[in-house]
Amino acid sequence: MKTATNVISVYNESSMAGTILIADDEAEVIEMLRLYLEKDGFAVVGANDGMSAFGIASSETLDCILLDVMMPELNGFQLVKRIRAKNKAVPIILLTARVSQADKVLGLDIGADDYVTKPFDPLEVCARIKANIRRFRNQNAECPPEYKAGNCTLNTGQCVLYKDGVSVELTSTEYKVLSLFFAAPKRIFTKEQIKNAAWNGSQFVDDNSIMVVLSKLRAKLGEQICIKNIRGLGYRMEIQEDET
Repeated sequence: MKTATNVISVYNESSMAGTILIADDEAEVIEMLRLYLEKDGFAVVGANDGMSAFGIASSETLDCILLDVMMPELNGFQLVKRIRAKNKAVPIILLTARVSQADKVLGLDIGADDYVTKPFDPLEVCARIKANIRRFRNQNAECPPEYKAGNCTLNTGQCVLYKDGVSVELTSTEYKVLSLFFAAPKRIFTKEQIKNAAWNGSQFVDDNSIMVVLSKLRAKLGEQICIKNIRGLGYRMEIQEDET
């Protein structure tokens, strides 16, 4: 049953496990997942429309976001784009009854980290939330504040790339791929490793998606930094020496 209200519900704000935003125009979905998540020590913030969800995502510190694709005012895809413009790191999981491969690829390409189709098992959703939060926290714990390569600096605290001191706009997927290379600039990464880093190994992401992201990154990095194709092995970031 759909609900006409967009009232935001906040529960168990003293939780230490983390805070989860669930945006869905079905109040029953929010309430069901809240019951499971609170048992595991999470706080849950609920929103019944896209604009309310965006307001929360812009003002609150969140550990994971679940977004229904079909919502009033802003749909899930539009919301992912807006959130990623402000926060490239927080895990985002899409909830949807739409099951086409094209929709899933679109959601992952614009910055979602995971995809769950309705109807779903709430235990599986909770497990996916925990896995995404754990991956996010582990990555943050392992990353230094910034990496430098050539004329570029990748600030992992801000999730921003600076080229010659000027910030360069990155999508969430581009940032994740770039983090992989900047952390180990001499290492060769396979397509599978890149897919795992940027799309959590999703089966819906093909080689063409990887090639598109790498092509965009090459254009943004410029001439001093090259992401080179090592035939038969994968890709490696190389820094071109300044001859001057």
